[in-house]
Amino acid sequence: MAVENVSVVFKLYCLTVMTLVAATYTVVLRYTRTISSGDLYFSTTAVCITEVIKLVLSLGMLTKETGSLSRLKNALVEHVLYSPKELLKLSVPSVVYGVQNNMAFLALSNLDAAVYQVTYQLKTPCTALCTVLMLNRSLSRLQWFSVFMLCGGVTLVQWRPVEATKVQIEQNPLVGFMAIAVAVICSGFAGVYFEKVLKSSDTSLWVRNIQMYLSGIVVTLMGVFMKDGENVLEKGFFFGYTPWVCFVVLLASVGGLYTSVVVKYTDNIMKGFSAAAAIVISTVASVILFGLQITITFASGALLVCVSIYLYGLPKLDTSKLSQKDAESKQKLITV
Repeated sequence: MAVENVSVVFKLYCLTVMTLVAATYTVVLRYTRTISSGDLYFSTTAVCITEVIKLVLSLGMLTKETGSLSRLKNALVEHVLYSPKELLKLSVPSVVYGVQNNMAFLALSNLDAAVYQVTYQLKTPCTALCTVLMLNRSLSRLQWFSVFMLCGGVTLVQWRPVEATKVQIEQNPLVGFMAIAVAVICSGFAGVYFEKVLKSSDTSLWVRNIQMYLSGIVVTLMGVFMKDGENVLEKGFFFGYTPWVCFVVLLASVGGLYTSVVVKYTDNIMKGFSAAAAIVISTVASVILFGLQITITFASGALLVCVSIYLYGLPKLDTSKLSQKDAESKQKLITV
């Protein structure tokens, strides 16, 4: 996807917002699951509400794109009411994203925000593998090298789990790591699947989002009553909600949509810097809020992950032009 020509200031704005949203989301979610006083809310309801807000925001964006309510109505009738096959097709990433979002809550209930932020970068090799298998793309040697470097960095981070002195609840780092493993697999598959669906037709991005979020609401609502049904009926859907929990839901809702827009205006190098900056911010916040104790293995692993993300995002060398020049040179030698 080509990056549109926009000002450097706007690109820096996109980079800053994307970084702050990613870092703030993990830190605040961790805070609501471990430090925040009061009754613990049901994470499944938060995931469900996030899908509802995303649907509303996507409807607003589609209204702006179509330009009138009548065109919006026609688009919804054509692509939603009269397109059950498309809804079924988009239900696949809906289910996968629903699992991923619930795994994020489970992971951040058992792992520090900084450890989560570093380990979650395993989505890069997972997405790369799905891209190769599902879209028949190839990776350069440097990208494969960066993938193995990233895995090595995550291994160092998980080798000796860091401790957070201000977190008093019982945690299970193994459960947290397994939750992240499931989340990154879901992220890689769903992201590539959605990209493949988008490129299979000229249907608007916002229409596709609406199709996916409609399925997502049904899927996550089923998850609410399968996991927390009795408690929700007894205590209420919004039990344990505080302003901080509402902030987490807002970040998750806006962050997902904003990322899809940001990709249009930034390149892989900028996204790599954003991921690295989010790791640094999450680490500093974890030290201050949760009493995270930095170890040499954690610092070394985090550094390897940041470097690997940067290397993975470097543009590929265009060998076609080099081959063409070599062919022209050989032709000149032959003619001489």
